[in-house]
This record gives sequence, structure tokens and C-alpha cells, in this order.
Amino acid sequence: MEKSLFFSKPTNNFLVTNYVHHLINMQNPNQQPHENSSRSQSPENGDPVSDAKWASRLLRECATAISEKDSTKIHHLLWMLNELASPYGDCNQKLAFYFLQALFCKATDTGLRCYKTLTSAAEKSKSFDSSRKLILKFQEVSPWTTFGHVASNGAILEALDGESKLHIIDISHTFCTQWPTLLEALATRNDETPHLKLTVVVTESTLVKSVMKEVAQRMEKFARLMGVPFEFNVISGLNHLKELTKDSLNIKEEEAVAVNCIGALRKVEVEERGDVIRMLQSLNPKIVTIVEHEADFSSTRNDFVKCFEECLRFYTLYFEMLDESFPITSNERLVIERECSKSIVKVLACGDQIGEGDGETRERGNQWSERLREWFSPFPLNDDAVDDVKSLLKRYKAGWSLVLPQENQESPGIYLTWRDEPVVWTSAWKPWEKSMERHDQ
Repeated sequence: MEKSLFFSKPTNNFLVTNYVHHLINMQNPNQQPHENSSRSQSPENGDPVSDAKWASRLLRECATAISEKDSTKIHHLLWMLNELASPYGDCNQKLAFYFLQALFCKATDTGLRCYKTLTSAAEKSKSFDSSRKLILKFQEVSPWTTFGHVASNGAILEALDGESKLHIIDISHTFCTQWPTLLEALATRNDETPHLKLTVVVTESTLVKSVMKEVAQRMEKFARLMGVPFEFNVISGLNHLKELTKDSLNIKEEEAVAVNCIGALRKVEVEERGDVIRMLQSLNPKIVTIVEHEADFSSTRNDFVKCFEECLRFYTLYFEMLDESFPITSNERLVIERECSKSIVKVLACGDQIGEGDGETRERGNQWSERLREWFSPFPLNDDAVDDVKSLLKRYKAGWSLVLPQENQESPGIYLTWRDEPVVWTSAWKPWEKSMERHDQ
């Protein structure tokens, strides 16, 4: 989306800046003016608008105007945001750019068309090598994904300790980047090295399906190097995750099963999540690991302003994290931010028009925990797994921390926090010994 998409009015930095200050003064009537407000210029000239959160203020005003169907104010605010927004600027400009796109789609009822265009463009520019390099680079500069990998691996290793035949069912779409460290851990076990069967469940795009053969070759080669007996399988062609069955997974009676779900459950329709969790329990796993973003786009989805506020909160944290993790000129960062644009458009401008697999209806850890407790009980991480996570975070820049579960806390999992704000939730669960009887009580 280029600036010319919306309006052809010329840039007027003085008008833009004064409008921002007008909004600030309306919301803070007792606030004293800045000593030198004349220095506040558009970010395009190199100086930020004096209000550090100008993008959030303008975007909130626009979301409210859309909710109230105030067409004059909508038009005016979209133009103001258009003058300030840029995908190549600072964090404020980037937030303005990507949220402006979603707000414009909401105001013009073009969300689904825009989402399909963004998805098509992203698919055309993707390749296995570029996607793998991007994932690995992101893991190098940020613990956003590795946090869940390390915690989940620790829980899986504990739950399957002493078993000779392991079967991990991976529902994560992370190109198996989680598993080399687990293979290393298995190779160095004191007892006999177990046989590992890894079954990857693919429910995403054609690109993901097409690259699994290369992923399999890489995993098999690494397993041979580690001396771990290894079998790799792929389950694809599913329209819905709930179609997954024990028979399709070819689970053997002697296998100890672990189910690994990283970012998978949020792609299931909200009304079907209970059924999918029950299906996971029917696989009779020793452990189920769940990793999800700490955001609520579920309970707010029928209230546009509340949903917008939660979406803005979450992606402000995410964009600030990217700003700290990547150089300002980073191409990898730009690709990640463009991926975010699809999610933002989906959440704010598409409603229920997109089916399972493309969903982004996130829920918080306490919401997932409430669903999971119907069929599972918490499996707390042991001290070794917690120490591994703490060691991981020390490799990254300051600002990251780990929050352990507190007594009587609704969510039993652990949290990755960015500047004291929880952003990723990781947990492990085991089936109730008599799940069906418990559920019927």
C-alpha cells in the first residue's frame, strides 16, 4: 500500500503536527504546552512529532470514528495518517502505516479483498530458503519463538524420559527448527538412545507442503549425524485440524506420544477449539505442549473498538521488539512486518469471512487454560527446563524476562515478557487419567 492509495492531497507538515497537538490537548486539557512546540515536525523530515505516541492517538481516534460511522472525521483522520505513515520509518510511522491499511479496509469494507491480495503477494515472494533463513535470523536476534521451543522441549524430554519409542506430533509450521536441539539431547541420554518418530501436521499453504520433502531430508541427515534412530512423516491435505485422527497418525501401541502445538490452536475457529482439544486428548498423549501469543482477539471480536485497542496494544509491543532486535534498514524486519499486516487486516477488517487455517483469533493463557482443563491437567516445567529458558534469555539484549506461574494463578504456564509486558505463553499438559468420567461429572 503506497501513500497515493488514499488521497492525492499534498503534504502539509504544519497542518499534520497541529492536528496531532489538537488531539493531545483534547485528551489532556490540563497539560502544559511544550516549551518549543515549533520544533515538532513530521517524521518525514527527521524529527518526530513531540508526542511519543502520536500514531496510537491518531489511530484510536480513527477507530472510534469508524465505530461511530462519522464519515467526515474518518476521511480527515485517514488523510492525516496517510501523510505521516511510512513502512520505512520509525516505529510510530510503521504502526501508522500498517494500521492505516486495516482501518481503510474496515471503513471501505474491502478487508477480504485486501487480505487475499496481501496473501498472494507474500506467497509469490516466498521460497524455502528465504523462509528458513528468515526464521533462523529471527531466532538469532529475538527469543520470541525460541522461548517456546526450549520450554516445550524441556517438558517433552521430561515426560518421555525412559521411553524407548517416541512419537512427536508437531503442529507448528516452523520448518522443524525446534527439533535439532531435542535430537542432541536424546543423543546424549545416559540410557539407550530411543527411536524417534516425528510426524508433522501441515494445514497451511501449498508452499509449506511443497518444502516438507527438503525439511525431511535435512532432519534425517541431522538425526544420522546424532546417531538417533529416526522416522519422519507428514500429514497434509486437512481442511480442518479437527479432521486429524489417531488412525491417520499411525500411532503404535508401544509409542509414547507427545503433541507439540506452537501457534496452531489460534488458527482453529473459536467455536471449534473445544472439539480440537478433545481430539488431542483422544490421541492418549503423555504430554501436550501449547505455545501461544498473549493477546485476546476472541472475547473482543464483536466490539470493534475493544478489538482494535487489544490489537494495537499487542502489535505496538511486537513492532517495538522488532525495532530493538533488527537494524532499521533490515530487509528481514520489513518482511516480518509485512506478514503482520496480513494479521492486522484479518483481525480488524475481515470479521468471520476467512476460514480455518488463516485465522488469527488469539486468546490469552488463562483463556486457553480454561479450555484445556476440561481434558488435561497442568504439567509443570521442572527446574532443568526453567534453567534452560533462563540461560536462553541471557543470550539476547536486555528487556526480556521469564515469569513463572504463581500459586492459585488461572494460567499454569510460563510467560515471556518484553519490557515487563507478557507477550508469549508456554505451557504443558497431560490428560486426566479418567478424562471421560471427569468430563461427564
